[in-house]
Amino acid sequence: MKCVFCDIVAGRVSAAKVLDERTVVGFLDHQPLFPGHVLVAPREHHATLAELPEAEIQPYFGAVRRIASAVERAMQADGTFVAINIKISQSVPHLHTHVVPRRKGDGLFGKSFQWIRHRYPSEAAMREAQQAIVAALAP
Repeated sequence: MKCVFCDIVAGRVSAAKVLDERTVVGFLDHQPLFPGHVLVAPREHHATLAELPEAEIQPYFGAVRRIASAVERAMQADGTFVAINIKISQSVPHLHTHVVPRRKGDGLFGKSFQWIRHRYPSEAAMREAQQAIVAALAP
């Protein structure tokens, strides 16, 4: 089965990576809810959280935690929203966690959950978000 996230991990498809570790990658969603929306995925293909090997749970969620903190700082957000879709609404059948910067009054949770995605206005705007997050992840 063809998997775009496996292609990103292998370098066959370009992505604005913010984290590239031995078992985990993080990259900007190309159609973010808000600028700075990051997808965190294991390097190896696992379709769902239930398939992630026990030994990879801590490295994976450790990366999610670090990225959530970095996204908040880098995007000068009030907080973050962290979510995993498993099967239902999972657009790519490769485990991934959404880390979305949040601001009070951003409308994400109005009368109903509004998962409205937008492309970055330009490549430069996307690279600016990428660079800010990479800098916030630096020790």
